[in-house]
Amino acid sequence: MTIISPSILSCDFLNIESEVKALATCQNIWIHLDIMDSHFVPNLTFGGPVVKNLHKITKHPLDAHFMVTNPEFFLDDFKNYKIHNFTFHLEACHDPVDFIIKGKKLYPSLGISIKPKTPVSQIPKDVLAKTDLILIMSVEPGFGGQKFMEDSFNKIKDLDQLRKKNNYHYQIQIDGGISNLNAKELTRAGVDNLVAGSYIFSGSPQNYPQMVESLRPKIDLE
Repeated sequence: MTIISPSILSCDFLNIESEVKALATCQNIWIHLDIMDSHFVPNLTFGGPVVKNLHKITKHPLDAHFMVTNPEFFLDDFKNYKIHNFTFHLEACHDPVDFIIKGKKLYPSLGISIKPKTPVSQIPKDVLAKTDLILIMSVEPGFGGQKFMEDSFNKIKDLDQLRKKNNYHYQIQIDGGISNLNAKELTRAGVDNLVAGSYIFSGSPQNYPQMVESLRPKIDLE
């Protein structure tokens, strides 16, 4: 079943607890955390004080995407915050293989992300073999509500082919401009994990579970 990862970057931060709890009945979701440092990307979001308390209000796995210049610092600093998946950027890491090896000792899952202008070919083969997740940014990272970049489909297909050919075991996750208009096509192309923010959180909290399910097409049953 496709994992849906609601990004709380788009939720009402004045009511973050009730916003997250509105997702309590959802099945097979991750809570996606966009952590930005205003250096690697131009925006600045939340840090440790928010993340360390999130596990107290949700039983869903925490999926942290670190859009930061120094992921090494965050790898150690966030290790006690019950994060399930820690994703860092290929463009911000000098030795991604070593980073993944270290990170797997601290987190159940280690992921790597690439920006829209970074081709799949730049991901080292050793990284493909060792990582648990690859996050394709289908918008420029830093802000929510952007339009999906259609050429992201080529990256999805390339990663899916590499996975099948080499028996790799990573999830393919995509973030940026995800809605019910492209969810089925993305899943068919090979995506296992859909990150969505504005689409889910733009309406009433009572409708969040319905919005989540609308991103999980019946392709799972076909």
